[in-house]
Amino acid sequence: MMSEVLETSKKVSEMSRNVRIDREALGRFVRKLLADDIQVPCWDINYHFFDGTEKTVAYFLVLDTINFCFWPPAKMPRWEIEYESKKLSGYYALAASLKQAIESGAPITNAGYLADLSMVELKKILGGQGELQLIQDRQLALNELGNILLKEYEGHAHRLVESAEHSALKLARLIAKKLSSFNDIAEYQGHRVFFYKRAQILTADLYGAFRGKDWGRFTDMDKITAFADYKLPQVLRHLGILHYSSELAQKVDNATLLESGSPEEIEIRANTIRAVELIRRELDQAGKRLRAFEIDWLLWNLGQGNEYRKKPYHKTVTIFY
Repeated sequence: MMSEVLETSKKVSEMSRNVRIDREALGRFVRKLLADDIQVPCWDINYHFFDGTEKTVAYFLVLDTINFCFWPPAKMPRWEIEYESKKLSGYYALAASLKQAIESGAPITNAGYLADLSMVELKKILGGQGELQLIQDRQLALNELGNILLKEYEGHAHRLVESAEHSALKLARLIAKKLSSFNDIAEYQGHRVFFYKRAQILTADLYGAFRGKDWGRFTDMDKITAFADYKLPQVLRHLGILHYSSELAQKVDNATLLESGSPEEIEIRANTIRAVELIRRELDQAGKRLRAFEIDWLLWNLGQGNEYRKKPYHKTVTIFY
């Protein structure tokens, strides 16, 4: 496993005051997974650009550079786009809007273009209606990405990926080190806590899109952890696996903002990673081998159903998820 993410999340889980993992509920969920023979959802390429070339690698790097914070501010309409006669929001809207941009000729996979990308151009690329938070942070993250690619990788995203030598762990660490917007590290009671959510999700996106081949061939995908966001804890809480203190539950249920890097937010994220790891271990003991990122995919997919949205997700304004 990705040692620093797992180890520091485990430490936070053991010290948590506002979030705890219910091992009995976790066991029930594992038994249900086994009884229902629930399978890992297939990678959905429908909303993503894919041509099997270096351009696809650049597309996913751009996508995951701005893959964060899709919920709208209070009393503002959610950002959404229309794609093939359907309304899309959130991650799929972002994936599809970037796909449409490439197909319409916008050079968003060109490092030089990204380095100089203006706010006007970015808003035109994303399109849609409603409020997408942190739009300036997205612009700055793409500018940084373009500059780093030009400075260190001759402008080529695939060369950055290739420098990791087919190691998902090495790629995630490299991305987090090179690009400040991916450097997802917090501090909890004097301890550094590593999450690397978007850096890790890039490896899983490449793996899924390329079906484990070419730029998606990694020899150590088992070392990637769950991706600590706001959807997974919502699902785990619905399942009774995550329990919040009454004070935290009231904040989450009343849509009170949790500050990025606050103890409560760190506890939610760390316990999410820890819970998925415990699910993985119990499944493994029962003879069903799933990797942490596959359990993440499974839980995230469940979270798209209305049943899992009865309790709201926590709200934190952050570039990290």
